[in-house]
Amino acid sequence: MSRDMSYLKGMPVAVLGSGAVGKTIAADCKLAGSEVRLWGSEEYYESSMKILHKSGILLDGIQRNRDGFERSGKAYLDVISTDMAEVVKGAGIICVATTSWRHEAMFRQLIPCLEDGQVVMVFTDNWASLLLRKMMREAGCTKDVIVGGWSSAPYGTRIEKINDYWLPHVGVKYRAISLRGAAMPAKDSDDFIEASRYLPAMDSVTQGDGPVKGDTILDIDFANVNPVIHVPASVLGVSSMENWVLVYGNAPETYSMYSHGLCPSICEVQYQFFNEEIALAKKLGVGCPRYKKQMFFSRRSVLTQEYMGLDKDGNDNVVFPLDQPSDEGNVGPNNINHRYLTEDIPVSCKLYHDLGVAYGVPTPVIDAMIILGGAFHQTNYFVDDRYTLDYIGIGGMSIEELNDYLRN
Repeated sequence: MSRDMSYLKGMPVAVLGSGAVGKTIAADCKLAGSEVRLWGSEEYYESSMKILHKSGILLDGIQRNRDGFERSGKAYLDVISTDMAEVVKGAGIICVATTSWRHEAMFRQLIPCLEDGQVVMVFTDNWASLLLRKMMREAGCTKDVIVGGWSSAPYGTRIEKINDYWLPHVGVKYRAISLRGAAMPAKDSDDFIEASRYLPAMDSVTQGDGPVKGDTILDIDFANVNPVIHVPASVLGVSSMENWVLVYGNAPETYSMYSHGLCPSICEVQYQFFNEEIALAKKLGVGCPRYKKQMFFSRRSVLTQEYMGLDKDGNDNVVFPLDQPSDEGNVGPNNINHRYLTEDIPVSCKLYHDLGVAYGVPTPVIDAMIILGGAFHQTNYFVDDRYTLDYIGIGGMSIEELNDYLRN
């Protein structure tokens, strides 16, 4: 660790993003005693942010985790604004909590506001740290900030909705007790991991099994469980999802990919999908988490250990058998335009494919998911996609150049 991160103690927390994860992080940190400022784009201010001045944010839910960590209550934030400068000025940790498609526009507003000593944490990273560093470089930004990301959000969380009306209420299904994180570049990773001790939203992690330092930010993007879990289950389980409403007459928002879509054959595809990620990481000389095969054959797949941990033999403490019904999983997707398809395929799957092409690693299972997802959306994601290696700033690099860039 190159610096004492205790200066972050007591500094305001800035949260960028007014969706479920952003609102939950903001409420969680405020309930823990932090000064919290929430930023959201103007298009969502009237519909989902303006009311928070009066209502606050109610945080509750099961909050499942091995250690029984729980924090609930009504949180009234200090600042709720569409003005990036107002939210970011003087903040210590800046939490980015939006979908990947909003990162570029958000970063264009964020970069001119950055100050020395700030720590930017992306939940979930999903290639955002690489994109932000590239955009900072292009903008001539030389502020001494730490930029990094996490393999997942600290929670499985949803905003309560009645019909089409979103309420100022977030329900937390589970809290993580361990997350994988790294900085870009990796020489800052020790400081990035230490900084998480000063973000109350990470308390269940830092007081649980603790954060795990990834090898590089690519390690974190391979550790993101969303593509490997969401995509095969959503693509191959599409008939279960659509017939849930069309044939069986259920409410769309009650469908759960975990509870109603997973089956042994889809779990096998998830396992082979992840083996292609491992092959990519090995070729590139970067880290990547490992899972035992049987961990995929559960109704929560490899996500379970994130909040329930492993036993002394390295096996899941809890398994949700595929031959038994379970309501443990989060709900979603409820149609093919859900982010499990519209984000996880054209962002992560596409970039895995591009890495494979660039460095000679075949990815047939991942490619099949891209082809089928593209067919659903009548789009060729291999061609019509913003996310390329050039877009995130690593196009045309040799393996040696890539590792030097990621680490130094």
